[in-house]
Amino acid sequence: MYAKMTDNIGDVNISTEIIEQMVGLCAMECFGIVGMASRSVTNGIIELLKKENLRKGVKVVDEDGRLVVDIYVIVEFGVKIVTVAENLIDTVKYNIEKQTGLKIKKINVHVQSVRANQ
Repeated sequence: MYAKMTDNIGDVNISTEIIEQMVGLCAMECFGIVGMASRSVTNGIIELLKKENLRKGVKVVDEDGRLVVDIYVIVEFGVKIVTVAENLIDTVKYNIEKQTGLKIKKINVHVQSVRANQ
């Protein structure tokens, strides 16, 4: 699947896999995020994803030329989850719109687990 931008010169198609990787990298830079979690939870076990698999904790859908982003994260114990989520949303929205030129319609943050940062 691709996110598409069109201007007077031509079309630009950006793979959603690339956008998912970019979102994962942005998320890992945010305070209070321990790591990315897998979108699928099996038997209640939350998998902490390694750097090369960050995109597996993100889902991007193009709705009428605007992106809907779902981010699955593990947050650090002791932080205010709402503040971390707001910071994550602001950071991802700013970076993705600035780097790709695509507009974000909505960002959903799914906190899958809380862990002590080691």
